[in-house]
Amino acid sequence: MRISFLVFLLSFSAFAQNTYKKKAALLGSPFEIIVVANDSVQGYAYCDMAIAEVKRVENLISDWIPTTQVSEINRNAGIKSVKVNAEVFGLIDRALKISHLTDGAFDISYASMDKIWKFDGSMKQMPSEDEIKASVSKVGYKNVVLDAQASTVFLKNTGMKIGLGGIGQGYIADSIKELLQKKGCSSGLVNVSGDITTWGYQPDGSPWTVAIINPMNKEKVFASFPLIDSAVETSGSYEKFVTFNGKRYSHIIDPRTGYPATGIVSVTVFAKKTEIADALATSIFVMGKDVGISLIDQIPNIECIVVSDTGELFVSKNIDLKKYN
Repeated sequence: MRISFLVFLLSFSAFAQNTYKKKAALLGSPFEIIVVANDSVQGYAYCDMAIAEVKRVENLISDWIPTTQVSEINRNAGIKSVKVNAEVFGLIDRALKISHLTDGAFDISYASMDKIWKFDGSMKQMPSEDEIKASVSKVGYKNVVLDAQASTVFLKNTGMKIGLGGIGQGYIADSIKELLQKKGCSSGLVNVSGDITTWGYQPDGSPWTVAIINPMNKEKVFASFPLIDSAVETSGSYEKFVTFNGKRYSHIIDPRTGYPATGIVSVTVFAKKTEIADALATSIFVMGKDVGISLIDQIPNIECIVVSDTGELFVSKNIDLKKYN
């Protein structure tokens, strides 16, 4: 589940006459597209293309829309394989690779979980151990079977479901970037509810810039980072959590155990691809800061910032916050 923005944009430049943007509520979340163009006709045409691309991909991969290919896969769990197009197959394949990489901390079959945790203030006591165990009994990415030659997806067990929410918004941001570049847009920024990707430069030649705010104190900024043809994603739990016996449980659930992640309030991941940043941010939340940062330190060209529930800041090995303060 995506939360309110933990990443916000700095001022764009004094040359706003060549910068055009649109905001919309898409995918149940805030969406913003900013492009650099020669004139308003071209600029807003690019913005409209971006919005149309969101809707196109949503109608392929959403597990909430009954007519999508993902919904068809879920309806046929335990029954038969479902043929999907190359785009959907590729995204599911990459998502499964991340599931393997994170040993199931990221798991696209998370949609099989029973929703026994409530983060709307209605929970008065923790679910029982048996309820928690049963809630994830149908989860297991290893039971998702792909056939590359036939381009089919099969869920082995009845009642299984896959969901691409943990990677799909990042994929949509990347798809918009690729589309607009092909259409001749030389510079822009896409923000899909905190999944941000950029290309090119602002009209004055400066890079697009994002600021990472302190989730424990929204008036404070940890650091500002230039984004040059790259992406950033922040996942957080500072707004959606429950507390039992003095322990804070986030709304991000470990699909391996059924228990909410603990110890972290915010994870920011920098990568070249937004879909990777998207999936890994959730993974780090579930794995915890030590295991999560250790994993990031082993992957080239990916960095992260983790904020613990005590307000402490931890970073991967190649981030020097002093450089960006």
